[in-house]
Amino acid sequence: MKIFIASDHAGFELKEKLRTWLVELGYEVKDFGAFSYNKDDDYPDFIRDAAVAVANDSKHSRGIILGASGQGEAMAANRFKNVRAAVYYGGEDEIIKLSREHNDANVLSLGARFLSEDEAKSAVKLWLKIDFNRERENERHLRRIKKIDNGI
Repeated sequence: MKIFIASDHAGFELKEKLRTWLVELGYEVKDFGAFSYNKDDDYPDFIRDAAVAVANDSKHSRGIILGASGQGEAMAANRFKNVRAAVYYGGEDEIIKLSREHNDANVLSLGARFLSEDEAKSAVKLWLKIDFNRERENERHLRRIKKIDNGI
């Protein structure tokens, strides 16, 4: 599985740590920036490229995007067809599980100002191992995802 990763200045430091860690775990990681800390950069510039990469390979890839809260980053990513970004900035692991099991989220947007490095790694590890529930009783989730991907 390919992992596309991107962040602005607010998530830059954590992105760098996650990128290195994911490579060590054996994932193929493509970094879309930021490539250096610049307090004046704009997250849509980096998130756009990661979201497009996921949209173009949504069956074999996932994206991890970071920002201060992860909210704006998810909003930017969700502008692209076939991208379903879920936000996580701490709390119950059930949020992460449901984003995969029910929504087939293919982008995880992390709030870097609210997560420690260990919390972020734990969230990413869980998110990457959870599969979308494709069982028959999950027909309603498939129907909903199709509506989202088709612009409702």
